[in-house]
Amino acid sequence: MSVPGNGNQGGPLPTGGPPRSKAEYVHETLRQEIVNGVHPPGGSINQEELATRLGVSITPVREALRRLESDGLITYRTHRGATVSGLGAEAAVELRMLRAVVEGLTARLAAQRITRDQLAELTAVHERMLALDRNQDQDAQALAEDSRVFHQLVADIGGPAFLSGHVQAIRRNNPIPELVSRWKDPAKVRVYLEAHSRLLQALAEGDGATAERVMAEHIQLSAESGTAVGAGH
Repeated sequence: MSVPGNGNQGGPLPTGGPPRSKAEYVHETLRQEIVNGVHPPGGSINQEELATRLGVSITPVREALRRLESDGLITYRTHRGATVSGLGAEAAVELRMLRAVVEGLTARLAAQRITRDQLAELTAVHERMLALDRNQDQDAQALAEDSRVFHQLVADIGGPAFLSGHVQAIRRNNPIPELVSRWKDPAKVRVYLEAHSRLLQALAEGDGATAERVMAEHIQLSAESGTAVGAGH
């Protein structure tokens, strides 16, 4: 998935999809940058710089920042303006536990519902990640994005009526500053990919209990292995 406006130096708005307002363009671009760690927690957002970089006026930037504040990603502080929100220790622990429970449940349900085509799609994402891992110039950003796709696919398969949207909302509304950096450590990459492999096996065998356990342990381990508790991947 490309990031709208990433690297855009005042160019035209993206085309090829549904029309979006400039405020929506700024909102999605900045949201992606926050989630991917471009703007770390506590960092300030310079409205003028952002407007210049994205080739828009200050008005849509301010509207986007208000939306991001409602999302919980931005905080306004006296004399500091807009800063990137961060999770406190207690909130991070709750987030990690919530993800483990919810995504574990989607994995259990996915084992009961998955089709051959869906298993093939998940396997293709996993094999793409294995290929990236074998590449000498390992692309941490691509690995992180494919991991997000993998987890969301499991949620889409297991909980299309409700849980899929819930998993997506958890990720959208909580900054994950360690998302990319976790995939820069080859040792962690091997652990994460091994967990994905075991999850695929459980899904292929229709073993819901194992799928749930593997997913929950995977999220707990990935969260605990970094400096930002609860960040996970």
